[in-house]
Amino acid sequence: MRKKQKERNILVRSSFASFTVSALLLVTDYLMIVSAELLAYWMRKDVLSDIGMDFYIEPIYIYIFIPVIFLFFLNTNKQSITGVPFWKTVRQSFWDVIYGVVFIAVLMYLGHLGQESISRIFLLGTGLFAIILVTSGRYFCRKFMNNYKIFQMPVIFIGAGLTAEMIIDYFKDDVGFGYRIIGFIDDAPVSKKIARRFRILGGFEQAEKIIRRTGVRHVFITAPGVSREKQIDLVNRIQPYVKSVSFVPDLQGYPGNLEIVSFADAGLMMIKVKNNLANWHSRLIKRVFDLFCCSVGLVVIVPVLLIISIAIALDSPGPVLFNGKRMGFKGKLFNCYKFRSMYVDSDEILEKYLANNIEARKEWEEFSKLRDYDPRVTRIGKLIRKYSLDELPQLLNVFMGDMSLVGPRPYLPSEECKMGDYAKSISLSLPGITGLWQTSGRNEIPFSERVKMDHWYVHNWSLWLDIWYLIKTFKVVLQRKGAY
Repeated sequence: MRKKQKERNILVRSSFASFTVSALLLVTDYLMIVSAELLAYWMRKDVLSDIGMDFYIEPIYIYIFIPVIFLFFLNTNKQSITGVPFWKTVRQSFWDVIYGVVFIAVLMYLGHLGQESISRIFLLGTGLFAIILVTSGRYFCRKFMNNYKIFQMPVIFIGAGLTAEMIIDYFKDDVGFGYRIIGFIDDAPVSKKIARRFRILGGFEQAEKIIRRTGVRHVFITAPGVSREKQIDLVNRIQPYVKSVSFVPDLQGYPGNLEIVSFADAGLMMIKVKNNLANWHSRLIKRVFDLFCCSVGLVVIVPVLLIISIAIALDSPGPVLFNGKRMGFKGKLFNCYKFRSMYVDSDEILEKYLANNIEARKEWEEFSKLRDYDPRVTRIGKLIRKYSLDELPQLLNVFMGDMSLVGPRPYLPSEECKMGDYAKSISLSLPGITGLWQTSGRNEIPFSERVKMDHWYVHNWSLWLDIWYLIKTFKVVLQRKGAY
Protein backbone atom coordinates (compact mmCIF):
# COMPACT_ATOMS: atom_id res chain seq x y z
CA MET A 1 0.00 0.00 0.00
CA ARG A 2 2.79 2.40 0.92
CA LYS A 3 4.60 1.70 -2.35
CA LYS A 4 1.45 2.32 -4.38
CA GLN A 5 0.76 5.53 -2.47
CA LYS A 6 4.34 6.66 -3.08
CA GLU A 7 4.00 5.91 -6.79
CA ARG A 8 0.75 7.91 -6.93
CA ASN A 9 2.36 10.86 -5.11
CA ILE A 10 5.30 10.90 -7.52
CA LEU A 11 2.91 10.72 -10.47
CA VAL A 12 0.85 13.62 -9.09
CA ARG A 13 3.99 15.74 -8.57
CA SER A 14 5.21 14.95 -12.09
CA SER A 15 1.83 15.83 -13.60
CA PHE A 16 1.68 19.04 -11.54
CA ALA A 17 5.18 20.06 -12.72
CA SER A 18 4.23 19.41 -16.35
CA PHE A 19 0.99 21.37 -15.97
CA THR A 20 2.77 24.26 -14.21
CA VAL A 21 5.43 24.54 -16.93
CA SER A 22 2.70 24.65 -19.58
CA ALA A 23 0.78 27.27 -17.58
CA LEU A 24 3.86 29.45 -17.04
CA LEU A 25 4.75 29.35 -20.72
CA LEU A 26 1.13 30.14 -21.59
CA VAL A 27 1.16 33.20 -19.31
CA THR A 28 4.54 34.24 -20.74
CA ASP A 29 3.19 33.92 -24.30
CA TYR A 30 0.15 36.05 -23.37
CA LEU A 31 2.25 38.83 -21.84
CA MET A 32 4.62 38.86 -24.83
CA ILE A 33 1.75 38.97 -27.34
CA VAL A 34 0.04 41.86 -25.54
CA SER A 35 3.41 43.67 -25.37
CA ALA A 36 3.84 43.13 -29.12
CA GLU A 37 0.39 44.58 -29.77
CA LEU A 38 1.04 47.63 -27.59
CA LEU A 39 4.37 48.25 -29.34
CA ALA A 40 2.71 47.94 -32.76
CA TYR A 41 -0.14 50.21 -31.62
CA TRP A 42 2.30 52.84 -30.33
CA MET A 43 4.35 52.62 -33.55
CA ARG A 44 1.25 53.10 -35.72
CA LYS A 45 -0.44 55.76 -33.58
CA ASP A 46 2.59 57.90 -32.62
CA VAL A 47 5.57 57.06 -34.84
CA LEU A 48 3.60 56.64 -38.09
CA SER A 49 0.80 59.04 -37.23
CA ASP A 50 1.13 60.93 -40.53
CA ILE A 51 0.20 57.85 -42.57
CA GLY A 52 -3.50 57.68 -43.40
CA MET A 53 -6.30 58.26 -40.91
CA ASP A 54 -6.22 58.12 -37.11
CA PHE A 55 -6.09 54.59 -35.80
CA TYR A 56 -7.92 53.22 -32.80
CA ILE A 57 -8.58 49.65 -31.70
CA GLU A 58 -10.81 48.55 -28.84
CA PRO A 59 -9.01 47.23 -25.69
CA ILE A 60 -11.04 44.00 -25.88
CA TYR A 61 -9.21 43.16 -29.12
CA ILE A 62 -5.81 44.05 -27.61
CA TYR A 63 -6.21 42.03 -24.41
CA ILE A 64 -8.60 39.21 -25.36
CA PHE A 65 -9.51 38.47 -28.97
CA ILE A 66 -6.12 38.82 -30.69
CA PRO A 67 -4.07 37.12 -27.88
CA VAL A 68 -6.52 34.17 -27.78
CA ILE A 69 -6.05 33.56 -31.52
CA PHE A 70 -2.25 33.70 -31.24
CA LEU A 71 -2.27 31.44 -28.17
CA PHE A 72 -4.39 28.90 -30.01
CA PHE A 73 -1.83 28.56 -32.80
CA LEU A 74 1.15 28.74 -30.43
CA ASN A 75 -0.14 25.86 -28.31
CA THR A 76 -1.70 23.50 -30.85
CA ASN A 77 1.76 22.03 -31.46
CA LYS A 78 3.09 20.30 -28.33
CA GLN A 79 6.68 20.89 -29.50
CA SER A 80 6.34 24.41 -28.15
CA ILE A 81 6.23 23.23 -24.53
CA THR A 82 8.03 19.88 -24.41
CA GLY A 83 11.71 18.95 -24.38
CA VAL A 84 13.08 19.75 -27.83
CA PRO A 85 16.12 21.72 -29.07
CA PHE A 86 15.32 25.39 -28.62
CA TRP A 87 16.01 26.25 -32.27
CA LYS A 88 13.06 24.00 -33.18
CA THR A 89 10.91 25.97 -30.76
CA VAL A 90 12.01 29.17 -32.52
CA ARG A 91 11.06 27.72 -35.90
CA GLN A 92 7.69 26.50 -34.69
CA SER A 93 6.93 29.79 -32.93
CA PHE A 94 7.69 31.70 -36.13
CA TRP A 95 5.20 29.70 -38.19
CA ASP A 96 2.58 29.75 -35.41
CA VAL A 97 2.73 33.56 -35.33
CA ILE A 98 2.49 33.74 -39.14
CA TYR A 99 -0.61 31.52 -39.09
CA GLY A 100 -2.08 33.73 -36.37
CA VAL A 101 -1.43 36.91 -38.38
CA VAL A 102 -3.07 35.47 -41.50
CA PHE A 103 -6.09 34.25 -39.53
CA ILE A 104 -6.53 37.61 -37.77
CA ALA A 105 -6.13 39.49 -41.07
CA VAL A 106 -9.00 37.46 -42.55
CA LEU A 107 -11.19 38.14 -39.50
CA MET A 108 -10.34 41.86 -39.59
CA TYR A 109 -11.21 42.08 -43.26
CA LEU A 110 -14.49 40.18 -42.88
CA GLY A 111 -15.43 42.02 -39.69
CA HIS A 112 -14.39 45.47 -40.98
CA LEU A 113 -12.32 46.13 -37.84
CA GLY A 114 -10.70 49.56 -38.31
CA GLN A 115 -9.55 50.98 -41.62
CA GLU A 116 -8.26 48.18 -43.78
CA SER A 117 -4.97 49.80 -44.84
CA ILE A 118 -4.21 51.10 -41.35
CA SER A 119 -5.04 47.93 -39.43
CA ARG A 120 -2.76 46.03 -41.81
CA ILE A 121 0.22 48.10 -40.61
CA PHE A 122 -0.74 47.42 -36.99
CA LEU A 123 -1.11 43.71 -37.67
CA LEU A 124 2.23 43.35 -39.46
CA GLY A 125 3.93 45.20 -36.59
CA THR A 126 2.22 42.91 -34.08
CA GLY A 127 3.43 39.84 -35.96
CA LEU A 128 7.03 41.07 -36.16
CA PHE A 129 7.21 42.05 -32.49
CA ALA A 130 5.41 38.84 -31.45
CA ILE A 131 8.03 36.64 -33.16
CA ILE A 132 10.83 38.43 -31.30
CA LEU A 133 9.11 38.74 -27.92
CA VAL A 134 7.49 35.29 -27.78
CA THR A 135 10.80 33.61 -28.64
CA SER A 136 12.68 35.73 -26.08
CA GLY A 137 10.02 35.16 -23.42
CA ARG A 138 10.10 31.40 -23.86
CA TYR A 139 13.90 31.38 -23.78
CA PHE A 140 14.22 33.35 -20.53
CA CYS A 141 11.31 31.49 -18.90
CA ARG A 142 12.96 28.14 -19.67
CA LYS A 143 16.39 29.42 -18.64
CA PHE A 144 15.03 30.64 -15.30
CA MET A 145 13.37 27.28 -14.57
CA ASN A 146 16.49 25.34 -15.59
CA ASN A 147 18.87 27.54 -13.58
CA TYR A 148 16.79 27.19 -10.41
CA LYS A 149 15.85 23.56 -11.16
CA ILE A 150 12.11 24.14 -10.76
CA PHE A 151 9.27 22.34 -12.54
CA GLN A 152 11.70 20.06 -14.37
CA MET A 153 10.54 16.82 -15.96
CA PRO A 154 11.95 13.77 -14.08
CA VAL A 155 13.71 11.23 -16.32
CA ILE A 156 15.73 8.04 -15.97
CA PHE A 157 18.61 6.98 -18.21
CA ILE A 158 19.27 3.34 -19.03
CA GLY A 159 22.94 3.07 -19.91
CA ALA A 160 25.72 5.04 -18.18
CA GLY A 161 28.43 5.38 -20.82
CA LEU A 162 29.92 7.97 -23.18
CA THR A 163 26.65 8.29 -25.12
CA ALA A 164 24.80 9.30 -21.95
CA GLU A 165 27.55 11.82 -21.12
CA MET A 166 27.17 13.48 -24.53
CA ILE A 167 23.38 13.72 -24.24
CA ILE A 168 23.56 15.17 -20.72
CA ASP A 169 26.02 17.83 -21.92
CA TYR A 170 23.66 18.67 -24.78
CA PHE A 171 20.72 18.99 -22.39
CA LYS A 172 22.78 21.30 -20.17
CA ASP A 173 23.66 23.66 -23.05
CA ASP A 174 20.16 23.87 -24.55
CA VAL A 175 17.39 25.57 -22.56
CA GLY A 176 14.75 23.63 -24.50
CA PHE A 177 15.35 20.55 -22.33
CA GLY A 178 14.03 20.97 -18.79
CA TYR A 179 14.90 17.55 -17.42
CA ARG A 180 15.71 16.43 -13.86
CA ILE A 181 17.72 13.22 -13.92
CA ILE A 182 16.54 10.83 -11.19
CA GLY A 183 19.30 8.33 -11.81
CA PHE A 184 20.76 5.65 -14.07
CA ILE A 185 20.06 2.00 -14.71
CA ASP A 186 23.11 -0.01 -15.74
CA ASP A 187 24.70 -3.36 -14.88
CA ALA A 188 28.25 -2.00 -15.12
CA PRO A 189 28.47 1.82 -15.54
CA VAL A 190 31.32 2.72 -17.91
CA SER A 191 31.32 6.44 -17.14
CA LYS A 192 33.02 7.34 -13.86
CA LYS A 193 31.80 10.91 -14.32
CA ILE A 194 28.17 9.75 -14.29
CA ALA A 195 28.73 7.39 -11.37
CA ARG A 196 30.10 10.30 -9.31
CA ARG A 197 27.30 12.76 -10.16
CA PHE A 198 24.17 10.56 -10.28
CA ARG A 199 22.63 7.61 -8.47
CA ILE A 200 22.95 4.17 -10.03
CA LEU A 201 19.50 2.75 -9.30
CA GLY A 202 20.11 -0.83 -10.38
CA GLY A 203 20.70 -3.14 -13.32
CA PHE A 204 18.85 -3.80 -16.59
CA GLU A 205 16.79 -6.66 -15.14
CA GLN A 206 15.38 -4.33 -12.46
CA ALA A 207 14.31 -1.64 -14.96
CA GLU A 208 10.54 -2.20 -14.66
CA LYS A 209 10.62 -2.30 -10.87
CA ILE A 210 12.70 0.89 -10.64
CA ILE A 211 10.50 2.81 -13.08
CA ARG A 212 7.32 1.78 -11.28
CA ARG A 213 8.83 2.71 -7.90
CA THR A 214 9.99 6.16 -9.03
CA GLY A 215 6.89 6.95 -11.09
CA VAL A 216 9.01 8.41 -13.89
CA ARG A 217 7.08 8.84 -17.15
CA HIS A 218 9.99 9.47 -19.57
CA VAL A 219 12.97 7.16 -20.10
CA PHE A 220 16.11 7.49 -22.26
CA ILE A 221 17.90 4.32 -23.35
CA THR A 222 21.50 5.39 -24.01
CA ALA A 223 23.10 2.01 -24.56
CA PRO A 224 23.66 1.69 -28.33
CA GLY A 225 26.23 -1.03 -27.71
CA VAL A 226 23.75 -3.58 -26.33
CA SER A 227 22.36 -6.20 -28.66
CA ARG A 228 19.29 -5.45 -30.77
CA GLU A 229 17.32 -8.16 -28.98
CA LYS A 230 18.15 -6.73 -25.55
CA GLN A 231 17.21 -3.18 -26.61
CA ILE A 232 13.86 -4.33 -28.05
CA ASP A 233 13.21 -6.29 -24.86
CA LEU A 234 13.94 -3.20 -22.73
CA VAL A 235 11.59 -0.99 -24.79
CA ASN A 236 8.76 -3.55 -24.68
CA ARG A 237 9.11 -4.11 -20.94
CA ILE A 238 9.19 -0.41 -20.06
CA GLN A 239 6.61 0.96 -22.50
CA PRO A 240 3.46 0.02 -20.49
CA TYR A 241 4.60 2.10 -17.48
CA VAL A 242 5.73 5.34 -19.15
CA LYS A 243 4.56 8.01 -21.58
CA SER A 244 7.62 7.81 -23.80
CA VAL A 245 10.79 5.79 -24.32
CA SER A 246 13.57 7.41 -26.35
CA PHE A 247 16.57 5.34 -27.41
CA VAL A 248 19.86 5.93 -29.19
CA PRO A 249 20.27 3.39 -32.03
CA ASP A 250 23.65 2.10 -33.11
CA LEU A 251 23.97 4.40 -36.14
CA GLN A 252 27.33 5.98 -35.35
CA GLY A 253 28.93 7.44 -38.47
CA TYR A 254 25.67 8.24 -40.23
CA PRO A 255 25.18 11.98 -40.90
CA GLY A 256 22.08 12.29 -38.72
CA ASN A 257 19.43 13.67 -41.11
CA LEU A 258 17.44 10.46 -41.16
CA GLU A 259 13.81 9.90 -42.03
CA ILE A 260 11.98 6.73 -41.01
CA VAL A 261 9.61 5.26 -43.60
CA SER A 262 7.19 2.63 -42.27
CA PHE A 263 5.93 -0.34 -44.29
CA ALA A 264 3.03 -1.21 -42.04
CA ASP A 265 1.82 -4.33 -43.86
CA ALA A 266 5.29 -5.84 -43.93
CA GLY A 267 6.18 -4.76 -40.39
CA LEU A 268 9.36 -3.12 -41.67
CA MET A 269 11.01 0.29 -41.44
CA MET A 270 13.36 1.90 -43.95
CA ILE A 271 15.72 4.75 -43.03
CA LYS A 272 16.25 7.47 -45.62
CA VAL A 273 19.46 9.56 -45.39
CA LYS A 274 18.90 13.11 -46.67
CA ASN A 275 21.37 15.81 -47.68
CA ASN A 276 19.72 19.22 -47.36
CA LEU A 277 22.42 21.27 -49.08
CA ALA A 278 22.38 19.04 -52.15
CA ASN A 279 19.22 20.92 -53.26
CA TRP A 280 19.73 24.08 -55.33
CA HIS A 281 16.80 25.87 -53.68
CA SER A 282 18.33 25.28 -50.21
CA ARG A 283 21.61 26.83 -51.39
CA LEU A 284 19.68 29.78 -52.90
CA ILE A 285 17.84 30.47 -49.61
CA LYS A 286 21.14 30.26 -47.73
CA ARG A 287 22.78 32.69 -50.17
CA VAL A 288 19.99 35.28 -49.92
CA PHE A 289 20.13 35.06 -46.12
CA ASP A 290 23.93 35.56 -46.16
CA LEU A 291 23.76 38.64 -48.39
CA PHE A 292 21.01 40.25 -46.31
CA CYS A 293 22.83 39.71 -42.98
CA CYS A 294 26.18 40.84 -44.41
CA SER A 295 24.68 44.04 -45.79
CA VAL A 296 23.29 44.92 -42.36
CA GLY A 297 26.41 43.76 -40.51
CA LEU A 298 28.94 45.69 -42.56
CA VAL A 299 27.13 48.99 -42.00
CA VAL A 300 27.41 48.46 -38.25
CA ILE A 301 31.03 47.26 -38.03
CA VAL A 302 32.84 49.57 -40.50
CA PRO A 303 34.25 51.74 -37.64
CA VAL A 304 35.49 48.58 -35.87
CA LEU A 305 37.27 47.42 -39.04
CA LEU A 306 39.07 50.78 -39.37
CA ILE A 307 40.23 50.78 -35.72
CA ILE A 308 41.57 47.20 -35.94
CA SER A 309 43.36 47.97 -39.23
CA ILE A 310 45.18 50.96 -37.69
CA ALA A 311 46.12 48.97 -34.57
CA ILE A 312 47.62 46.10 -36.62
CA ALA A 313 49.62 48.51 -38.79
CA LEU A 314 51.11 50.21 -35.72
CA ASP A 315 51.80 46.97 -33.83
CA SER A 316 54.08 45.08 -36.25
CA PRO A 317 55.41 45.40 -39.82
CA GLY A 318 53.46 43.72 -42.60
CA PRO A 319 50.09 43.90 -44.37
CA VAL A 320 46.88 44.47 -42.41
CA LEU A 321 45.05 41.61 -44.10
CA PHE A 322 46.22 38.04 -44.43
CA ASN A 323 44.86 35.84 -47.18
CA GLY A 324 45.52 32.15 -47.37
CA LYS A 325 44.30 29.45 -49.72
CA ARG A 326 41.35 27.48 -48.40
CA MET A 327 39.12 24.74 -49.78
CA GLY A 328 35.71 26.03 -50.89
CA PHE A 329 32.63 24.67 -52.63
CA LYS A 330 33.38 21.32 -54.30
CA GLY A 331 37.05 21.64 -53.37
CA LYS A 332 37.69 24.85 -55.31
CA LEU A 333 40.50 26.94 -53.74
CA PHE A 334 39.89 30.57 -52.80
CA ASN A 335 41.65 33.38 -50.90
CA CYS A 336 40.28 33.49 -47.35
CA TYR A 337 40.68 36.96 -45.77
CA LYS A 338 41.51 37.58 -42.12
CA PHE A 339 43.10 40.35 -40.13
CA ARG A 340 46.79 39.52 -39.75
CA SER A 341 47.31 38.27 -36.20
CA MET A 342 50.78 36.75 -36.69
CA TYR A 343 54.25 37.95 -37.56
CA VAL A 344 55.17 37.91 -41.25
CA ASP A 345 57.76 35.12 -40.75
CA SER A 346 55.31 32.94 -38.79
CA ASP A 347 56.19 29.71 -40.64
CA GLU A 348 59.86 29.92 -39.64
CA ILE A 349 58.91 30.81 -36.05
CA LEU A 350 56.56 27.79 -35.84
CA GLU A 351 59.06 25.35 -37.32
CA LYS A 352 61.75 26.40 -34.86
CA TYR A 353 59.35 26.28 -31.89
CA LEU A 354 58.00 22.79 -32.69
CA ALA A 355 61.52 21.45 -33.20
CA ASN A 356 62.41 22.43 -29.64
CA ASN A 357 59.10 21.54 -27.91
CA ILE A 358 57.86 17.92 -28.07
CA GLU A 359 54.59 18.62 -26.18
CA ALA A 360 53.78 21.51 -28.50
CA ARG A 361 54.39 19.29 -31.53
CA LYS A 362 51.97 16.65 -30.17
CA GLU A 363 49.36 19.33 -29.57
CA TRP A 364 49.83 20.68 -33.10
CA GLU A 365 49.40 17.21 -34.61
CA GLU A 366 46.15 16.56 -32.68
CA PHE A 367 44.42 19.94 -32.87
CA SER A 368 46.24 21.73 -35.73
CA LYS A 369 46.47 24.58 -33.19
CA LEU A 370 48.70 25.76 -30.35
CA ARG A 371 46.23 26.50 -27.58
CA ASP A 372 48.27 27.75 -24.60
CA TYR A 373 51.12 29.68 -26.18
CA ASP A 374 51.76 30.47 -29.83
CA PRO A 375 55.01 32.40 -30.55
CA ARG A 376 53.73 33.47 -33.96
CA VAL A 377 50.90 35.66 -32.59
CA THR A 378 51.42 39.42 -32.19
CA ARG A 379 50.19 41.54 -29.26
CA ILE A 380 47.20 42.88 -31.19
CA GLY A 381 46.75 39.39 -32.64
CA LYS A 382 46.16 37.93 -29.17
CA LEU A 383 43.44 40.50 -28.49
CA ILE A 384 41.54 40.15 -31.76
CA ARG A 385 41.78 36.35 -31.66
CA LYS A 386 40.36 36.29 -28.14
CA TYR A 387 37.12 37.78 -29.46
CA SER A 388 37.37 36.29 -32.99
CA LEU A 389 37.66 39.79 -34.48
CA ASP A 390 40.40 38.56 -36.83
CA GLU A 391 37.69 36.79 -38.86
CA LEU A 392 35.59 39.90 -39.61
CA PRO A 393 37.16 40.46 -43.08
CA GLN A 394 35.66 37.12 -44.11
CA LEU A 395 32.43 39.07 -44.63
CA LEU A 396 34.11 40.09 -47.92
CA ASN A 397 34.41 36.40 -48.79
CA VAL A 398 30.70 36.00 -48.09
CA PHE A 399 29.86 38.86 -50.46
CA MET A 400 32.06 37.34 -53.17
CA GLY A 401 30.33 33.97 -52.79
CA ASP A 402 33.38 32.06 -51.52
CA MET A 403 32.04 31.63 -47.98
CA SER A 404 28.83 31.59 -45.98
CA LEU A 405 28.04 33.08 -42.57
CA VAL A 406 27.48 29.57 -41.19
CA GLY A 407 29.10 26.44 -42.55
CA PRO A 408 31.97 23.98 -42.21
CA ARG A 409 35.40 25.20 -41.18
CA PRO A 410 37.46 26.62 -44.10
CA TYR A 411 40.02 23.82 -44.42
CA LEU A 412 43.57 24.12 -45.66
CA PRO A 413 44.38 22.21 -48.89
CA SER A 414 46.95 20.23 -46.89
CA GLU A 415 44.21 19.01 -44.55
CA GLU A 416 42.17 17.26 -47.26
CA CYS A 417 43.92 13.93 -46.71
CA LYS A 418 43.18 14.14 -42.95
CA MET A 419 39.47 14.70 -43.69
CA GLY A 420 39.23 11.27 -45.32
CA ASP A 421 35.89 10.20 -46.80
CA TYR A 422 34.17 13.24 -45.26
CA ALA A 423 35.94 15.68 -47.63
CA LYS A 424 33.52 15.28 -50.57
CA SER A 425 30.44 15.58 -48.40
CA ILE A 426 31.71 18.68 -46.56
CA SER A 427 32.66 20.39 -49.84
CA LEU A 428 28.97 20.43 -50.86
CA SER A 429 28.62 23.50 -48.62
CA LEU A 430 30.43 26.81 -48.67
CA PRO A 431 32.78 27.08 -45.67
CA GLY A 432 31.48 29.34 -42.92
CA ILE A 433 32.73 32.16 -40.70
CA THR A 434 31.06 30.27 -37.85
CA GLY A 435 29.48 26.85 -37.54
CA LEU A 436 28.79 23.84 -35.37
CA TRP A 437 32.36 23.22 -34.22
CA GLN A 438 32.99 26.92 -33.55
CA THR A 439 30.00 27.07 -31.18
CA SER A 440 30.82 23.75 -29.49
CA GLY A 441 34.29 24.41 -28.10
CA ARG A 442 36.28 25.59 -31.13
CA ASN A 443 39.99 24.81 -30.63
CA GLU A 444 39.27 22.49 -27.69
CA ILE A 445 37.79 19.94 -30.12
CA PRO A 446 40.18 17.50 -31.88
CA PHE A 447 40.43 17.72 -35.67
CA SER A 448 38.70 14.37 -36.22
CA GLU A 449 35.63 15.54 -34.26
CA ARG A 450 35.48 18.85 -36.15
CA VAL A 451 35.28 16.95 -39.42
CA LYS A 452 32.38 14.81 -38.15
CA MET A 453 30.52 17.94 -36.96
CA ASP A 454 30.91 19.62 -40.34
CA HIS A 455 29.73 16.45 -42.08
CA TRP A 456 26.62 16.43 -39.85
CA TYR A 457 25.91 20.12 -40.55
CA VAL A 458 25.90 19.72 -44.34
CA HIS A 459 23.31 16.93 -44.19
CA ASN A 460 21.13 18.61 -41.56
CA TRP A 461 21.21 22.22 -42.76
CA SER A 462 18.18 24.45 -42.32
CA LEU A 463 17.78 28.22 -42.22
CA TRP A 464 16.72 27.95 -38.59
CA LEU A 465 19.86 26.04 -37.74
CA ASP A 466 21.96 28.86 -39.25
CA ILE A 467 20.07 31.47 -37.23
CA TRP A 468 20.57 29.44 -34.05
CA TYR A 469 24.33 29.03 -34.63
CA LEU A 470 24.68 32.77 -35.27
CA ILE A 471 22.97 33.47 -31.94
CA LYS A 472 25.19 30.90 -30.16
CA THR A 473 28.28 32.43 -31.80
CA PHE A 474 27.72 35.75 -30.00
CA LYS A 475 27.50 33.90 -26.68
CA VAL A 476 30.66 31.83 -27.34
CA VAL A 477 32.64 34.89 -28.47
CA LEU A 478 31.66 36.90 -25.39
CA GLN A 479 32.65 33.98 -23.15
CA ARG A 480 35.89 33.55 -25.16
CA LYS A 481 35.29 29.81 -25.05
CA GLY A 482 37.91 27.83 -26.99
CA ALA A 483 39.58 30.94 -28.47
CA TYR A 484 43.39 31.00 -28.63
